[in-house]
Amino acid sequence: MDENTHGQARHRPIARLAGACRRYGKVAALQGVDLELRSGELLALLGPNGAGKTTAISLLLGLQRPDAGRAELFGRDPQDIVARRNIGVMLQHAQLPGTLRVGELLRLVASYYPDPRDAGDAAALAGVDDLVRRPYGKLSGGQQRRVQFALAMVGNPRLLFLDEPTVGMDQQSRVALWAAIRQLVADGCGVVLTTHYLEEAEALADRVCVMAAGRIVTEGSVDALRERVAAKRVRCRSRLAPAEVLAWPETVDAGLDGGHLWITTTRAEDLLRRLLAADAGVEGLELRGAGLAEAFTEITRSGAAEAAAGDGAHLEEAA
Repeated sequence: MDENTHGQARHRPIARLAGACRRYGKVAALQGVDLELRSGELLALLGPNGAGKTTAISLLLGLQRPDAGRAELFGRDPQDIVARRNIGVMLQHAQLPGTLRVGELLRLVASYYPDPRDAGDAAALAGVDDLVRRPYGKLSGGQQRRVQFALAMVGNPRLLFLDEPTVGMDQQSRVALWAAIRQLVADGCGVVLTTHYLEEAEALADRVCVMAAGRIVTEGSVDALRERVAAKRVRCRSRLAPAEVLAWPETVDAGLDGGHLWITTTRAEDLLRRLLAADAGVEGLELRGAGLAEAFTEITRSGAAEAAAGDGAHLEEAA
């Protein structure tokens, strides 16, 4: 393979939806979705319940077929066994035999793949090497999630699907899993992540795709998404109560965090003037751009509204 051909292969999408549509009766779960993922990239797929995330992933996994458009894995049909041998999947809900020990589960799953990762290495990377002799059914919920992550990557996949991977984990386990995911991406693995923890997407994603009402409403880096919204976050120490600040026309939201008052606003200059007039003793005043949480809320709200206006009704995912 010459250098140009090799470069083209490296930049070719390993997972792709092209104009993908999917209906459940009269309900449109996906409406012309275009989505691509490349090697060494982590894509966070975000959206409220009913946005179409589950359906999009089901099409990429070959669990469902699009009614129109195409779904591809490594340039093949997602149900092609050659393509499927290159993926690992960690679903939000998994049923595994509780009597098998963790090491037995890892060796069993590894046996399904042509070139698996060493079971001990997978256990170490997932932080479960101290659990390999324990029956799966005797583990805590957080420990089981870590084992499920080890099982997803023991096949040495080129593409990993992670559906709410850190649900049930404590903060220490969550941070350790983030480090393992970063290592996989650095090694060239592509990752599709769905999560309700926006700080997780903020910490891990190269690219974020936000869905609403069966459509992709925006796509880009975390920083690019932040820049799309006008919201700013004010943080300070003040004698004012959140309830008082919420009555101001400039305020979108307000609350207390560790003794600090925080205010979200789309009219920062006007709010700052009102704040200083209401409390001349305000201290530690900080102003920053919107976080991913604010951006996500505003983008999905406007995206769903646009979809509803275009179709005459709000469309919900049925899966």
